[in-house]
Amino acid sequence: RPSSIFSLLAAAAFFLAIHLLVSGTRVRDALPGRIGQGPYMGLFSLSSIAGLVWLGWAFADARGQPAYWDLSPLTRQIQLGLQLLAMLLIVPGLTTPNPTSVRQEGALDRADIVKGMLRITRHPFLWGVAIWAAGHLLVNGDPASLVLFGTMLLLALLGTASIDAKRRRALGPKWDAFAAQTSNLPFGAIAAGRQKLDLGEIGWWRLLLAVAIWALLAWAH
Repeated sequence: RPSSIFSLLAAAAFFLAIHLLVSGTRVRDALPGRIGQGPYMGLFSLSSIAGLVWLGWAFADARGQPAYWDLSPLTRQIQLGLQLLAMLLIVPGLTTPNPTSVRQEGALDRADIVKGMLRITRHPFLWGVAIWAAGHLLVNGDPASLVLFGTMLLLALLGTASIDAKRRRALGPKWDAFAAQTSNLPFGAIAAGRQKLDLGEIGWWRLLLAVAIWALLAWAH
């Protein structure tokens, strides 16, 4: 129904707006000073949860439209590989101390902060989400899926640059020193010779957990 797609588009626009036009701009810099850090974080968290719930309900309601392309044996295999790569970024990204994460700016004070997954990219979680979304777009060609997973892909990709700019404004030279040792693009710092790949440093339990979650999700699907 047209109204269902409109609701999904509105939910997607709202979710992108609160992250890219509020959290990722100078609006975010100013609001905590006016209402307090705690109230700001509380309001933003509530808005994010509401946006996700709205997205989920609107997506479920908008499904059922004819797809522009369908799943094939080849795209299924590609999707499985992409989801494994996504989990190998998402799980270590969520469990590794990282100054790009919420309320972890203090990690910059650690002399050994650039290690493990941060040698590969300073935004492992967001790049994992981007790959996860791209893989789902590959095998879901219906309009509702294009909006939902396209929104997640756009938010993840633009979010890396948004966080970099926000941290640079807030942390200045400390952030510049960290950014000079790392890269936004996965393996960029390694290719440039500023870092080396050390899988053991990531933590084998993180990698094994990522593979286990991938296998569970693949089975569930």
